[in-house]
Amino acid sequence: MPSTTAVVGSTSGLHARPASIFAQAAAATGAKVTIEKEGKPAANAASILGLLTLGINHGETVTLSVEGDSADAHLATLTALLTSNLDEA
Repeated sequence: MPSTTAVVGSTSGLHARPASIFAQAAAATGAKVTIEKEGKPAANAASILGLLTLGINHGETVTLSVEGDSADAHLATLTALLTSNLDEA
């Protein structure tokens, strides 16, 4: 299962709108996508509730993992999304 670390680019972190955008993108891959913040258990990245529970703020580093077909391509796409400012999307 490929994984990478990324710094969250949204100015409000993964809260409300950015979390919704990211969860929808993760779900659209059809793959198993998890996100982990240091000190917290990994969460399903396709679940907005899972993302909000982690309390991920702007500038924090998270680990993103993807399992399934085209995992490397999905990981690259989701990492780019995560590091961008989704508050401006």
